[in-house]
Amino acid sequence: MTELLTALRAIVGDSHVLTGEADRAPYEADWRGRYKGRALCVVRPGSTEEVVQVVRACAERGVAMVPQGGNTGLVGGGVPHTTGNEVVINLSRLNRVRAVDPVNNTLTVEAGCTLATVQAAAVAHDRLFPLSLASEGSCQIGGNLSSNAGGVHVLRYGNTRELTLGLEVVLADGQIWDGLRGLRKDNTGYDLKHLFVGAEGTLGIITAAVIKLFPQPRARAVAWAAMESAEAAVALLSEVRAACGERLTAFEIVGHAALELVLQHIPGCSDPLRAPAACYALIELSDPAADAALQEMLQTVLSAQMEAGRVSDAVIAASGAQIAALWALRENISEAQRKEGISIKHDVSVPVSRIPDFLRRADAALREAFPDLRIVAFGHVGDGNLHYNLSKPAAAENADFVAQTAVVNRLVHDIVVGLGGSISAEHGLGQLKREEITRYKSSVEMTLMRSIKQALDPHGLMNPGKVL
Repeated sequence: MTELLTALRAIVGDSHVLTGEADRAPYEADWRGRYKGRALCVVRPGSTEEVVQVVRACAERGVAMVPQGGNTGLVGGGVPHTTGNEVVINLSRLNRVRAVDPVNNTLTVEAGCTLATVQAAAVAHDRLFPLSLASEGSCQIGGNLSSNAGGVHVLRYGNTRELTLGLEVVLADGQIWDGLRGLRKDNTGYDLKHLFVGAEGTLGIITAAVIKLFPQPRARAVAWAAMESAEAAVALLSEVRAACGERLTAFEIVGHAALELVLQHIPGCSDPLRAPAACYALIELSDPAADAALQEMLQTVLSAQMEAGRVSDAVIAASGAQIAALWALRENISEAQRKEGISIKHDVSVPVSRIPDFLRRADAALREAFPDLRIVAFGHVGDGNLHYNLSKPAAAENADFVAQTAVVNRLVHDIVVGLGGSISAEHGLGQLKREEITRYKSSVEMTLMRSIKQALDPHGLMNPGKVL
């Protein structure tokens, strides 16, 4: 290990090999505090060539590596184990925008660029990079790619996978795969980039990417609508889609319990409607044409749905400040839950048409098993992704309830999979769900995944113990 540290310092410089306990600490724990490991060291390469040399130095000595971006993940995928013999390779110094091609609508960026930096680079050329996450000021595009991040605009633009045209990847033996191609058509065999998107750093280290850009929206309209059931929310989604087409950018659902927590814990937030409802929809339309009559479109469809009895009340934002205020009700749910206390969290997806079935079945099963349960359900109903978080209102009871996480997960996940869904919609598997997934994926799928891992990382040095 001493020899390895000497080699790493020669590659990146003494100041970029962190060995002290205090220096390593920020890189050894996830931001929620759920996972805390211990690394041999943290290495911060400043170029793809330095990543190559670091990987080769580790591989030659059989030392495991943990690729890490902004460390904002939710499943422990970027955190080392407690063994103290893994090298964390943090990519924050790979933060250059390499190229912008406004005509091709592509941006070539290094993995350590924060999502906010990528968004700003697009805006500087009057373009949009549509990935939008609450952590965009600190999460990095390499991590977004490695976890196939979702967010609030998947309904219109797709996951990170759909936003990616090409990758540059350092493989487990230190070779570079240069797939930085900005092509929308390339039918020349296996599309290798899809192996690395969503692989959580277990197959190689993404060092750069070519990503898609879109026209910058000139007009936006945002509404907050109240309904008495998830069935009404899904029906409203269909009506808005039919009336507004591709202008529908986001359609989020917020249960009443989630809104209550935001109003209780987040200063400056207020209920925009007169009376409470079972659930709410946050709807956003956008268009590159500045004169698009988006508010009128929303007004027409919401008025029709109120007459049909599906929507009990609604408000349409009349200014940018009001748009921000409505979005704050959705974006602050996680922070409000953090302030309220620990809960059992689920990131699941089902076909959009089955969302009401899932909520009805899961609510009933859990309340039968755990009376007085508080269910905080919210998420991206437009693409079938729900965050389904559970706790007891009383702190003393909640500690006992959280100890039943395995039982709760089995109830929720069995219902999800029974409806044709997934137990991880956008957060990934990491350490959190690597065992749980074996219950729900077929033996064929697991064998294929292990075969791919064996082919690309035969010695198991890339982020071991994550995903598989």
